[in-house]
Amino acid sequence: MKDMKKRSVKILSLILCAVMVFSLVGAISYAAGAKTRSTAEKETTETETAGGEKEQEITEGDVSKDETVYVIADADGSPRKIIVSDWIKNSIGKAQINDSSELDNVTNVNGEESSTVNGGTRVWDAEGNDIYYKGDIRKELPVTMSISYKLDGKVISAEDLAGKSGKVTMRFDYTNNQYEEAEIKGEKQKIYVPFVMLTGMILDNEQFKNVEVSNGRLVNDGSHTIVAGIAMPGLQENLNIDKEKLELPDYVEITADVTDFEVAATLSLATNEVFGDINLEEGDSIDKLKESLDKLSDAMEQLLDGSSALYDGLETLESKSGELIDGVSQLASGAGALSDGAGALKNGTQSLKDGAGDLAGGLNKLAANNESLNGGARQVFDSLLAAADSQLAAAGLSIPALTVDNYAEVLDGVKGSLDENTVYNMAYNTALDAVTGKVRAQETAICAQVEVAVRGKVLEGVLQAAGMPMTAEQYEAAVNAGGVDADTQAMVAGAVDNQMQSSDIRGQIAAATESKVQELIQQNMQSSEVMSQINAAVESARNGAGSIAALKAQLDSYYEFYNGLLSYTAGVAKANEGAGALLGGASELADGASDLYDGAGTLREGIGRLQSGGGALTDGVSQLADGALQLSDGLKEFSEEGVQKLVDAVDGDLDVLVSRLRATVDASKNYRSFAGISEDMSGSVKFIYKTDAVETEE
Repeated sequence: MKDMKKRSVKILSLILCAVMVFSLVGAISYAAGAKTRSTAEKETTETETAGGEKEQEITEGDVSKDETVYVIADADGSPRKIIVSDWIKNSIGKAQINDSSELDNVTNVNGEESSTVNGGTRVWDAEGNDIYYKGDIRKELPVTMSISYKLDGKVISAEDLAGKSGKVTMRFDYTNNQYEEAEIKGEKQKIYVPFVMLTGMILDNEQFKNVEVSNGRLVNDGSHTIVAGIAMPGLQENLNIDKEKLELPDYVEITADVTDFEVAATLSLATNEVFGDINLEEGDSIDKLKESLDKLSDAMEQLLDGSSALYDGLETLESKSGELIDGVSQLASGAGALSDGAGALKNGTQSLKDGAGDLAGGLNKLAANNESLNGGARQVFDSLLAAADSQLAAAGLSIPALTVDNYAEVLDGVKGSLDENTVYNMAYNTALDAVTGKVRAQETAICAQVEVAVRGKVLEGVLQAAGMPMTAEQYEAAVNAGGVDADTQAMVAGAVDNQMQSSDIRGQIAAATESKVQELIQQNMQSSEVMSQINAAVESARNGAGSIAALKAQLDSYYEFYNGLLSYTAGVAKANEGAGALLGGASELADGASDLYDGAGTLREGIGRLQSGGGALTDGVSQLADGALQLSDGLKEFSEEGVQKLVDAVDGDLDVLVSRLRATVDASKNYRSFAGISEDMSGSVKFIYKTDAVETEE
């Protein structure tokens, strides 16, 4: 029962199987689109450099490379082997393709196209086809992964943790090693390629309780907990954002109360395509947001100036009642400044609302990447199914192509066909046919031997009838000794020949021959060689049925992970809805600022009336001065605690942030391959890390 549970939890151990299969079939995981060609042709445009020279820019089309890097790692994240699978998409059907690659042991895995190496270039005789190949490489990974373990707060190795119980912490730390230099405000800065790391695993709920994950999501189906965590190593440094204001995760940490710790292999995906799809060339959203913050800050300063002027005017009015008319005039002036500041604040908050709208639009584009993430997970599933197809075909099994919908039914059918009794009968009949064929091939020689024996018996009968009772051997000796005259010999030979041609004797010869054939067939069937072949076939079927059952269990587990990932991306979509709510709040702020502006206008009108009725104003001057002081203090607090913190959140300089973000996007677009790519190719690359399981010894 325990072994069955272990197999059901080991979803990611399927990746190890897939990697081994990929070592044989390479890029076959992309076979769904293998021979499809785009009708788009390579286009070039000419741009003028600062020196007036013309340059050609390569656009989509022609030849591109899709690269997948498989990293097989220990339980602590240390890589043991790197396998690279490349798919060169020959969109316009070139006869030859010049390729650049650092791979060793290059093998074409889905075709007969050959290649030659000329200097640092590998030339493929593509003959209009796409090229699929794989190879090995020894090279530092752009993102390295380190996995550490703690038991009840104390550091422990994965090997020692197996089978232990207590509070367990697993932490995945990612180090970004891939960067380029960019000029930010006149200074050279290190900008990392913005990889997004997605790490997943499945935990048995009977062993793992109270599971928590940082920077991720949990999906619980009642018997298992699917863990998916996300990190962006290097992005914090790229954007130079203070962690106290906004922390961008570069690790994933899982904690749980564990009984008899075991965990199946983990799977991590690294991709830079999320940032490669972002377009910041126009920069409208960022520019509008910066303009809104500037306007908000300026409006607040005007509002503070207006409130100070109002208080100063009232204080003067209170202390110098003799100068009442002048004080009221100052009060009117301050009210006017207050009204102007409120108007500027209204305009600023409206701009802020517009900027928030643009920001919500940007978040909507980011959420649009959910489809790519789901598509990538489906591509991995399809790749695993294709790899399983190849593995089963290599084993000599002819079955329908496996799909997400039919794999369970097909594999159950294959397992049923490997029943031991059925296989034994098939192996026995196959061996019987082979042995029978070999013996039948000697039937003429067997018949000749039988005919010699029968002729001897017929001869003895003829001699007995002729009054010369003796055996065939005695008769032959007498003939050789000259004891039988020629006439007698001729008579005896004629009699023997006549009987040998009779239907009775021929029937006896045929029956004896068939009996001897059957005897030889049975002797051969009972031989150790034939019996060992039959037993080997039965044992192979027994092992094959076990392998099919294990393969189906692993595919079932990945199916659960795939559905969990779909739920996770649905959660990301909800976060996008939250951005819409933020836009609604900005709208309410703009409405409030509008109301403030209307109130300031009313105050201004009232002060005007107060100015015209100075005689009635004297009695309330003291009370009004106190209120003006409270208004000034309140506006200062609002400026310091509200508006200024909003401006300081981006350090007051959005230009630097935008420059860093653009440099990050450029670094993502520039990184097109791990193992090498020609300058005239477009390309994309993703990394799949598979770690060893942590298990107790059986």
